[in-house]
Amino acid sequence: MNERTLHLMGTVIKLWLQHPKAEALLDEAEERLRDFEQRFSANAEDSELMKINHQAGIAPVKVDEELFELITIGKEQSLVADSALNIAIGPLIQEWRVGFQDANYPSAEKIQELLPLIDPSAIQLDEEQQTVYLEQAGMAIDLGALAKGYFADKIIAYFKAAEAEAAFIDLGGNVLTYGPAPQRAEGRWRIGIQNPFLSRGNYVAVVKAQNESIVTSGIYERKFEWQGQTYHHIFDSRTGYPMQTDLASLTIVSEKSLDGEIWTTRLFGKNAREALAELNQLEGIDGIIITTDQQMAYSSGLKDKIDL
Repeated sequence: MNERTLHLMGTVIKLWLQHPKAEALLDEAEERLRDFEQRFSANAEDSELMKINHQAGIAPVKVDEELFELITIGKEQSLVADSALNIAIGPLIQEWRVGFQDANYPSAEKIQELLPLIDPSAIQLDEEQQTVYLEQAGMAIDLGALAKGYFADKIIAYFKAAEAEAAFIDLGGNVLTYGPAPQRAEGRWRIGIQNPFLSRGNYVAVVKAQNESIVTSGIYERKFEWQGQTYHHIFDSRTGYPMQTDLASLTIVSEKSLDGEIWTTRLFGKNAREALAELNQLEGIDGIIITTDQQMAYSSGLKDKIDL
């Protein structure tokens, strides 16, 4: 099993691969991840995504097919009723800066000013021309809620196409497994679920997975303190403020990592009971919920896959 650790996308990325030419494949995977970061970044001024944001209210921008594909999926998911996912959230993220050193608490006036700019229906997509146009000046797309899952799926697809025996990707807490885990009799990978109340590496449970993705989103990941209150990085598009929720963390187990990203964000606007009820209805999507008062529950599909 060859492995590689990268520092990209503001996180630590780990790649493991079982293949006769593992080093060459890992080189290519690293190259692709660097390229993705460069094109999809909402923080690098010269990224392909930022070209769209700089042309907001001015002109449509032609983009490559991968970026167009992810923006299309993101817009579709952002328009679902009562979804907490919104790829047009860029102006709010840039104003609050939660998780950055210059995080700040915006004035109520500023938030009112930004609310009309975070409307995903104002993202115009032209499939024939492969162009993206933001209708109002000041709008900005941010794909941070989806990009890592999209990248992980692309890298695993590349490893599969190269006939890898087994692979494991950890994109800063976005885990995707393929093939049998080495040195495990049952062949399943054991993935620890972070305890949101303790330092990194303290787990509340272990999920046994094969050919599956495990994505966790939590209010503990990025936050800042202001006048005795703690604010996290998952926003409510209706108010412009971080979500009010009793969820401390939400883990989604699915086949595709992008689905994990979509559902961790979509469900974050609901309370724990509603989120669990919805998870039990979804086909091929399971989840683990940890509440702010330190209770834990998981959907029925995980009962044979979880060790507490």
